Amino acid sequence: MDVLSSRMLLRPRDPARSRRFYAETLGLAVYREFGPPEHPGTVFFLGQGFLELSGRSDEGEIGGVSLWLQVRDVAAEEARLRQAGVEVLREARREPWGLVELWIADPDGHRLVLVEVPPDHPLRRDQR
Repeated sequence: MDVLSSRMLLRPRDPARSRRFYAETLGLAVYREFGPPEHPGTVFFLGQGFLELSGRSDEGEIGGVSLWLQVRDVAAEEARLRQAGVEVLREARREPWGLVELWIADPDGHRLVLVEVPPDHPLRRDQR
């Protein structure tokens, strides 16, 4: 398989609420918008990937999917997001594998893991 592009696709319960959360609360940049004005789809930049919000879901249960988002400063993001009223599922802490992780939820309950890679972590070092 030769994958040329990929993105995470979410079907939110309330599309307008989720667009506001990802665009305004998290501050993700919009890659493109598409579809009819009354039911637009939005694709956001996620670093080297994309997140698409399109359509609508009336399903009640959220599956085991999580978004992993690397940020520069998890503590600063935690303070900012708490101030904005975002649900914090687990406060920021350094994991046994060395990454600093903060778990939050989007308006539909999808878990987002905000990750900071400390300067001394192997992901920051040249392994050659």
